[in-house]
Amino acid sequence: MHGHSLFMATLPAPTVAVVIGVYNAGETIGRAILSALAQAEVREVIVVDDASTDDSVAMARSADDGSGRLVILQQPANAGPAAARNRAIASSHAPYIAVLDADDFLLPDRFSVLFADRDWDLIADNIVFVSEDCIDQFCHSAIRNDGRLTQLDLSTFVRRNMSSRSTPRGELGFLKVVMRREFFDKAAIRYDESLRLGEDYVLYCQALAAGARFRLSRHCGYVAIERGNSLSGRHRTEDLFALASADARLIEAGSLSSGEDLLLQRHRDQILAKANHRHFLDERHRIGLARAVLSLAMHPKALLGVMRDVLLDKLALVRPATPEARPPLRYLFD
Repeated sequence: MHGHSLFMATLPAPTVAVVIGVYNAGETIGRAILSALAQAEVREVIVVDDASTDDSVAMARSADDGSGRLVILQQPANAGPAAARNRAIASSHAPYIAVLDADDFLLPDRFSVLFADRDWDLIADNIVFVSEDCIDQFCHSAIRNDGRLTQLDLSTFVRRNMSSRSTPRGELGFLKVVMRREFFDKAAIRYDESLRLGEDYVLYCQALAAGARFRLSRHCGYVAIERGNSLSGRHRTEDLFALASADARLIEAGSLSSGEDLLLQRHRDQILAKANHRHFLDERHRIGLARAVLSLAMHPKALLGVMRDVLLDKLALVRPATPEARPPLRYLFD
């Protein structure tokens, strides 16, 4: 902490707008807002409530620190996180934009560390994932930190968004970036509102394809809460197909190298395989196993992929359970 005090003294006026989309996060939104307002670099915190049915709006208002920096907007109907973030961005004025999820929070001095370097259009730091049942014992002073920076290109970013059954979720699409507004305005890039899954991943791909300088810091300034009932493990079928279509649009734009195209095709194929598997499970529930298999038989490649995934699921069920407990915290990347 003390190593950044001199830098903080030379910072210009607050330059960051923190945007938070919230849907039924009344239990956590106050903590998220307070963690943002505590940052010296934050000019404004824009909260967009996505038609919550709980007390999210009331809890957001209760976190107001009286500095005049908190703005709370409400969507007339639920439109998804991409639309909420776009509205927040449109309502903000600061030259830098930072994304914060309503379940999560920022660690002290996060922005002072990231702004020590300004040679970027996007920058993100490491994320520590903390189990919900361990959050009361969480101590930010125990977080492992490393100030090294690396440059991300499109190929590396897409490659590091390929998931694996054998490893914990660690795709770089989970990163929560700080964005330079000027770059995104000039490139006319905003969140794709047709997506309710992978909207961050697609935004970062679009920016990299447009020539963005994307820096990745090994410092950890962002805490993500892991829940056993997280929606991230229960994607809707249509959301998976929409994400695969977004990959296809990036490829069809024709502005990428052959290597970048190939990696995006691999990513799209992986998402399509998940979508086909989910569709098969939906159809099995709706019309029965035999008819679901019959409908897939007209698409041999999809059928083979679904059968492979079903077999892997079955093997996972019969494999002896290990007594190993989930760690109380883990990092997005080493």
